[in-house]
Amino acid sequence: MPKGQGEVVPEAPFRSYYGQPVVKQPIWHEPHMPTYLYLGGLSGAAGAMAAAARVAGHDRLGLAARATAFAAASAGTVFLVAELGRPKRFLNMLRVFKPTSPMSVGSWTLAAHSGLTGVAAGSAVTGLLTPVGDAASVASGLSGLAMATYTAVLLADTAVPSWHEGMRELPFLFSGSALASAGAALMLTTPRAQAGPARAAAVAGAVTEVVAGEVMERRLGLLGEPYRTGRAGTLMRASRALTLGGGLLAAVAGRSRTLTALSGLAITAGALCTRFGVLEAGRVSAKDPKYTVVPQRERLDAGRPAPVPGR
Repeated sequence: MPKGQGEVVPEAPFRSYYGQPVVKQPIWHEPHMPTYLYLGGLSGAAGAMAAAARVAGHDRLGLAARATAFAAASAGTVFLVAELGRPKRFLNMLRVFKPTSPMSVGSWTLAAHSGLTGVAAGSAVTGLLTPVGDAASVASGLSGLAMATYTAVLLADTAVPSWHEGMRELPFLFSGSALASAGAALMLTTPRAQAGPARAAAVAGAVTEVVAGEVMERRLGLLGEPYRTGRAGTLMRASRALTLGGGLLAAVAGRSRTLTALSGLAITAGALCTRFGVLEAGRVSAKDPKYTVVPQRERLDAGRPAPVPGR
């Protein structure tokens, strides 16, 4: 046999064009954008819980939920405007409605949800126009479901590798975090004897958030690496520890003021760490070209077309 016959050419090492990023990095700022993502989810889940509390007859919990939904929506709007640079840019997004654009749908959802939560909270606090307030609360509960999840779609509908490939789990991660956040806020603002549903929501949301994050990181393989390493990895591990610890405390807090406060603060901190961690992981995956090129090569080798955001 001639020398070298049967030898296999070694696989070429990964390279990119002068090591430059293939996709553009997100230009969102901290703390504006991740805080907006947190507040939007909190407002949405609180709005949904307010509607449910009204139906179930938990009036004191419903009052706290309406006030929380309105306060979070208002503060979230401020952070979004700060991210955009000036109020006019937010108003410009309301000039048209584009169903295929998550940003357009999200802007309209935020505007509608904020107005509805304002009417619902105002009616609950003043006792005026109760039927109108109840109707607004129900409507804000429906819009709240969109508020709690649309930000996950906003991230997944991009070319950022670790966001786009996480499209299956991100809605569960964000909605679970939103539910846990709302439960935590309502535990802190509702008399302990009437906060049982809030504690249950905090536990359910915390479990959903932790499980969704674990499943996403494991399923993504190489693209899950940015969620496990560097600053993003530190934030995601902190989020998991805080959220899980807060959920466990909520489950056993009962009427303990101290445990309730510790649980609410831990879950809130965990939810914020989740948003900051996901944003950082997206930046890392966009900056390093291997997270774009290597998965593309694997799809080509497997005969599978590359997914296209928005389709």
